[in-house]
Amino acid sequence: MDSILVVCYSYTGISRRAAQILSSHHGWPLGEITEARARGTWRCLLDSLLRRRPEIRYDGPSPADFRTVVLVAPIWMYRLAGPMRSFVAREKEALRRVAVVCTMNSAGASNAVGEIAHLLPHGVVIDAAAFKAREIEDGSGTARLIAFGDGLQPGSASSQPAHQPAWTAPAA
Repeated sequence: MDSILVVCYSYTGISRRAAQILSSHHGWPLGEITEARARGTWRCLLDSLLRRRPEIRYDGPSPADFRTVVLVAPIWMYRLAGPMRSFVAREKEALRRVAVVCTMNSAGASNAVGEIAHLLPHGVVIDAAAFKAREIEDGSGTARLIAFGDGLQPGSASSQPAHQPAWTAPAA
């Protein structure tokens, strides 16, 4: 039960790319959240601002079958993207240990991590990292992303539950 699953939601493809890097480098399975119906950018931003939970689909292994789930999602309006919020709320009983990777243009990752922790009744956010979109697009954040994943491996210091996640901030 030391297995790790990566679950991502991506509107523009940036979070998907980060999830693919983690998944392929570490050999972890990848699940993907999609919206049940196409929505425009403004609707998505409004959902985040109002903390709404849009209808989603999930294609991937059951999170209940994994010890740790890495959630990869974008930040919109300084908040967690609505589809990831929907996933966490729906799967909260299965998410026992969670690591969070946020992609963003400016800020808000700490808000998203806090929201995920609040949604989990008994889960533990063991670690979190934030990446600027440009770090994923140009590859400058790849080494830091891989190191984040390495720290989640069984036996590493980060793989042990913590009260506060060790925060890895994006490069300035």
